[in-house]
Amino acid sequence: MVKTGGAIRPQPGKVASFGKRVKKDFKKNWVVYLMVLPVVVFYIMFHYIPMYGAQIAFRNFRPIQGIWGSDWVGLEHLTRFFQGPFFFRLMRNTFMLNVHLLFWGFPAPIILALLMNEVRVQKFKRTVQTITYMPFFISAMVVAGIIMDFTLSTGIINDIIVFFGGSRRNLLADPSLFRPIFVIQSIWQNAGWGTIVYLAALAGIDEEQYEAAMIDGAGRFRRIFSITIPGILPTIVIMLILRMGSMMTIGFEMILLLYQPATYETADVISTYVYRVGLLQANFSFATAVGLFNSVLNFALIVMANAISKRVNETSLW
Repeated sequence: MVKTGGAIRPQPGKVASFGKRVKKDFKKNWVVYLMVLPVVVFYIMFHYIPMYGAQIAFRNFRPIQGIWGSDWVGLEHLTRFFQGPFFFRLMRNTFMLNVHLLFWGFPAPIILALLMNEVRVQKFKRTVQTITYMPFFISAMVVAGIIMDFTLSTGIINDIIVFFGGSRRNLLADPSLFRPIFVIQSIWQNAGWGTIVYLAALAGIDEEQYEAAMIDGAGRFRRIFSITIPGILPTIVIMLILRMGSMMTIGFEMILLLYQPATYETADVISTYVYRVGLLQANFSFATAVGLFNSVLNFALIVMANAISKRVNETSLW
């Protein structure tokens, strides 16, 4: 106790060192640390240690010489990519496919979650959830095979086109149709699975708000726009920020299975180009440089999206 100006003020206690606090917390929550350990080890081994190999992007890498034995060439590979004939095509296709997926695909699970939230018959709701979840677990190879069969000149889609007076053609061989086919496939396969996050957010909305709104005479659509959507808006913003972080990255498995040289003009993206150059042509340094550029670009996008979100509505990842 310290006496100051006639008043008695308690003397602040000594703050424990950081090491002692960590040791105390570890003794108290050692089970939690043990559960987290495999995840930490996984990320260190498969995400952080491989970063050592990123220097291949700045070397003329030859496997027989190893990373350190290969000549350092600096930004030569990046310069060659920027000045190459495919740079603008790859950037345009990657960006445009992601814009279409963002415009059509991002709202799809939100709308589906809102619709399922309004269903009051639980058995029907669970049935719809199961049906919409199932496509997510189908192998990309199987989905690609289904799409190829459906879009052949003798496929069911062409049968429908002919029924309405159209002519038969191989739809996947048409560059102008690749993006719509890819976006529709992505929505069909991923929309149901994407509702999980939004349904969890919807479950956290206080039911008393709906009851108060019903007493005030608010209809179903009014409750959706005044209570439901504002209630899950933070979740929507976080998911949008994460989506912006992959705006220049798109899963190449499905594109690789569906595209062909005839559709490269609209279907070839950075990831498929890296696959062809890096693995098929064994140009490891050039492919690594392109992939590194893509990763840096995505990192810049997620930082920018997070900063804008934090400034506009005070919701952010950090």
